[in-house]
Amino acid sequence: MAETAGVVRGLEAPLPRSLSHFLGHRLFNFLLTTRGLGAFALITLGVILKKWRVARRVVWPMMCREVVRAGLRLLPMFLYLSVALGLVIIGQSVSWLTRVGAIEYLGAIMVLVVVRELGPLMAALLVLARVGTATVIELGTARAMGEVEALEALGIDPVHYLVAPRVIGMAVGVFSLTVYLILGALVSGYLWAFVQDVPLLPGDYFQQLAGALSWPDFVLLGLKTTAFGFIIAVVTCYHGLAQPLRLEEVSAATVRAVAQSVIVCALVDAGFIVVYLTV
Repeated sequence: MAETAGVVRGLEAPLPRSLSHFLGHRLFNFLLTTRGLGAFALITLGVILKKWRVARRVVWPMMCREVVRAGLRLLPMFLYLSVALGLVIIGQSVSWLTRVGAIEYLGAIMVLVVVRELGPLMAALLVLARVGTATVIELGTARAMGEVEALEALGIDPVHYLVAPRVIGMAVGVFSLTVYLILGALVSGYLWAFVQDVPLLPGDYFQQLAGALSWPDFVLLGLKTTAFGFIIAVVTCYHGLAQPLRLEEVSAATVRAVAQSVIVCALVDAGFIVVYLTV
């Protein structure tokens, strides 16, 4: 009996955590999360397309409120950031371009750095920090308090009522704020160049910008910013709504949502870089 008990205790003892066990556990969790996010994204897209005209008097005002929260309320902060972004890029670029006598490339640098990369990514991360975290907390609290089950008992689709307005509002908000941030950075960039006595007329500067821009820049900018908004909304809503949470788990869900949103946005941005290089 003692030997049998020892064997049983040996079988119940935890296995040593090797590197392969750790990597396998992480890979399994990654695949589960990817599957859950993909399924939730497809469900959300299907609900938006199928129920676009359902309960318009209720859903559309909520959509407008989400656009205000993810867009208009952040305009003062984005005005400050656009001025700061123009200062950072021009401050670093002017000294180097003046040294090599290549001021004619100032507009191209602004397009490359602000329009294609920093503008969309910075806008998405700021919306994630200000609105995405609030979304996880709101939906996670609603889930923990039983409000989602109450909506289902009343015959209301939680995805249509809680998720769809946030997805559309955040996509529109990220796109609008990115355009606002880019325009402000381009204008403030020339102002900072003027302060540094750069021999560049406004007409020449904007002509450089127009020469560096092409139609794929506008198309890819719209697609990228909309994708960023959709990703942030889906990931934050998924972690707040699609999992049964207790109140003490809301903070951990918020941390996971922010980390995964940043990772997915970085991967999408890398994909767009490849598209820029091939166009």
